[in-house]
Amino acid sequence: MAQHLAWHLGILMLTFEHIHSFLRTEPLMSDTVFLTDYAWPDDSVERAIIESAGMTLVSGPASPAAASSIEALVQEHRPTGIMTCWAPVSARAIEAAPDLKIVARLGVGLDNIAVEAATARGVLVTNVPDYCVEEVSDHAIGFALAWTRGLVQFDREVHAGRWMPSGARLRRLASLTCGLIGYGRIGRATARKFAAFGCRVLAHDPFMPADAGGVEAVGLDALLARSDIVVVHAPLTNGTHHLIDRERVSLMKPGSLLINVSRGAIVDTDAVVQALQSGRLSAAALDVIESEPAVPPALLEQPGAMLTPHVAFSSDASLLELRRRAAEEVVRVLRGEAPLNPCNLRKP
Repeated sequence: MAQHLAWHLGILMLTFEHIHSFLRTEPLMSDTVFLTDYAWPDDSVERAIIESAGMTLVSGPASPAAASSIEALVQEHRPTGIMTCWAPVSARAIEAAPDLKIVARLGVGLDNIAVEAATARGVLVTNVPDYCVEEVSDHAIGFALAWTRGLVQFDREVHAGRWMPSGARLRRLASLTCGLIGYGRIGRATARKFAAFGCRVLAHDPFMPADAGGVEAVGLDALLARSDIVVVHAPLTNGTHHLIDRERVSLMKPGSLLINVSRGAIVDTDAVVQALQSGRLSAAALDVIESEPAVPPALLEQPGAMLTPHVAFSSDASLLELRRRAAEEVVRVLRGEAPLNPCNLRKP
């Protein structure tokens, strides 16, 4: 049961009464919010919202700094709120801010935040769970279409001066079985889009609904064995680290496609490289890699590797929504109001 609970970030949503036990009754007059990093050109959206609420925004470097650097910056500025994109917010960072009330993730996953340490300190952790549902599911579908229609392969061929339509070995998407590992918001959106192409859709999730609307619930091993396309939509937890390893890859159909648009460490990169080399996988479409931003040379050498730089979540609309909602959540909590998306486990 404990492993099953880990699937959805190991999160128990707080009750209204529990939320208020975390909050002060009066906001501080000199609230400082520390933005650890940001994956966009500037901090203008966050700054406008924080400063319009009469608070001060202090921004760290755009690129995520190491945990020790974040800890030093927190120690220097003693924020009451922290917003983080990719940078690690460690237990030491949380301890370094005596008046800290909230750590807000600019994203969905919480694997870069010491959630247990925050909870023990009575610090709320929040996220924006649904800002990029369409974008991430679109990215997964895009990878699938690129594979079935040979888009990446033929683009490379034509750019290299080769025009060989007779070499096409393409697939009809409607005739394929697509397996989804994880059936949360994004998994359901991906299922809907695959179904629109006429695919048979399988899904594995410990929390599958009783009525999944035509999606067949199966065990993980069965999903891997039966699917032509496997899409990873699971969160990264202790229970899902290297969920797709050599043993699991060996269960996949010969010549199938593996897509990961979730978290890099769910998939063992070495296992994928080996499967591409052996032909067990004809392609791997990875928006995330466990060693990112470094990409292993052995992976780059594989013609079947389709790689994008962790951008599945991104669009003009999704980024604006993400930044606005995360900043508004910080303001809400620092004013003494209940957050919309609390993620902590309550301390026993």
